[in-house]
Amino acid sequence: MNIPESYYPVICASHGQSLVDFFTQQLHFEPVFNSDWYWHLNLPSTSHINIGIVDHQHPSVPDGYRKPAQGLILNFELGKVADLYARAQAKKWKILLTLRDEDWGQRHFIIATPEPGVMLDFIETIPANQNFLKHYHDEKQLT
Repeated sequence: MNIPESYYPVICASHGQSLVDFFTQQLHFEPVFNSDWYWHLNLPSTSHINIGIVDHQHPSVPDGYRKPAQGLILNFELGKVADLYARAQAKKWKILLTLRDEDWGQRHFIIATPEPGVMLDFIETIPANQNFLKHYHDEKQLT
């Protein structure tokens, strides 16, 4: 089997440029490729983090699948999320899930993006509750 050299999500979008603007202006991504139907963004501080955005009606999207993304959550793991949460509140981002701690080992919050159906989950790893420890296969996830 060939091993992938990279991986990144491509979001089928009806408001592609609005989504690009959000990622570049609010989250510091930079465009690597821009056209009127496809945008490729990179986070320069962490060059292996990339996102593609494609106009959902473009013929490169197979027939029967030319629909905007729905119910898509992109997770961003950070060191500490409290500062970003305060920034999200100050910038009046649409917060769908307020900052909270989860028993499975996450402190996080979720926002809506300008693309309906696409959400961003900002996560800080915290110690998991005893009831969830048995579900982890990697010891690094326990702390």
